[in-house]
Amino acid sequence: MVMDLMERMIGPSPSEVSSGTTLEIAKQMIEWRRAEHDRLDKIHKYLRGKQPHPFAPRGAPEDVRKLARMSRVNICKIVISALAQTLYVEGYRQENEGSDAPVWAVWQANSCDAKQSGIYRAAMAYGASYATVLPGVNGPEIRGYSPRWMTAVYADDDDRWPLYALRAIPNRNGWLYRLFDAEAVHYLESNGQGGDLKIIESEAHGIGETPVVRFLNEIDLDEDNDGEIEPLMDLQDQIDHTTFGLKVAEHYGAFKQRAVMGWVAANEEELLKASAQRVWAFEDPDVKAFEFSETNLDGYLGSRESSITYAAVLSQVPAHYLLGKMINLSAEALVAAEASLIRKSKERQHSFGESQEQVLSLAAQVAGIETSEGAQVRWSDPEQRTFGAMVDALLKLRQLGVPVEMLFEKVPWFTQRDVERAIDLVHAGSPTDQLIALLQRQEGAFDFDEDVA
Repeated sequence: MVMDLMERMIGPSPSEVSSGTTLEIAKQMIEWRRAEHDRLDKIHKYLRGKQPHPFAPRGAPEDVRKLARMSRVNICKIVISALAQTLYVEGYRQENEGSDAPVWAVWQANSCDAKQSGIYRAAMAYGASYATVLPGVNGPEIRGYSPRWMTAVYADDDDRWPLYALRAIPNRNGWLYRLFDAEAVHYLESNGQGGDLKIIESEAHGIGETPVVRFLNEIDLDEDNDGEIEPLMDLQDQIDHTTFGLKVAEHYGAFKQRAVMGWVAANEEELLKASAQRVWAFEDPDVKAFEFSETNLDGYLGSRESSITYAAVLSQVPAHYLLGKMINLSAEALVAAEASLIRKSKERQHSFGESQEQVLSLAAQVAGIETSEGAQVRWSDPEQRTFGAMVDALLKLRQLGVPVEMLFEKVPWFTQRDVERAIDLVHAGSPTDQLIALLQRQEGAFDFDEDVA
């Protein structure tokens, strides 16, 4: 049972990956990756809204099959996006320092401001994602990977650095692989079926650890690290099935239907003429006309809304994100509605933050930059506040004596460069102060001894 849980996302047990040759280790890692491929691909389909569409009965007409295909209402991507859009690392600082550490330049050089979201989205969708740090031509290179393309194995008593990690790269003629270990990156290739595996070359990285960092969606001591998508799959199917029933009802029963018993039109023209008439008259007294009432769609709509609401509760995403209903919500009510999402976001900041600090520490090592163990990443504030409330809070903090340099960092839309520029302007003083200082410097430059004069 423990082995089954471990294989959910963490990777194969060390006992499954032998300590044999590089080629043998790569073969075992490839086999484990294949075992996980179907599950991860299924998650990928739900994430992209390509999950199996509702089942149309055998022999159903083409329009019913078309309704089934259009009945997929994807909520999974909204759940991932709602959380990912609250997670942005904005800086990295040493202990008791007010500016970013030098290694932050490596982060910027690798465009990680944009790339970080992809790492978080993959971790939340599948349960884990990975980042690699390797020496490059222009300095350390940081890259993020989905678990669909990277697999790692960890020691039972150490989950900081993997023993091995394998990256798979599809190729026109087969597969390319990169096997990472504590000494080198090994490049391998195989045919389309994974056979004829061979090593192309090995390149030492000189880091001393396998340069792969794992991002976990949840820290679970039972190693059952699910992503956000799998628990929602059944609800997603319910929503799609209800939507299919709704569309069929709309198509066939949303309008009143009229019927005539005991009479048959002689031709199509006569039937159309009768259908257009407001008053029908028949000579035969046994002919009866009646109508079917339209189908009430409220039950379908209520059922779908109920499933979506439960999905919102299960995922801790505000219901109005999924339902699109925001009627007469005050600022306080909106904050309360998003409280569960903010709590979840802050939990992810702690787990992802440790991984990002590990990435930056590794990048500093590769770049030869000193960094302390107490250095931490800085996250943007996930909470949304009104402008008035934010300004009022900052002014009160200033009245309490909080330095203005610290307050600039709390302005939500200020980037780190904005903060640094604002601090420089404050230190430079007002334009009047700058003019007085300039005149004083000029006056000092022309001072001379009266006796000489």
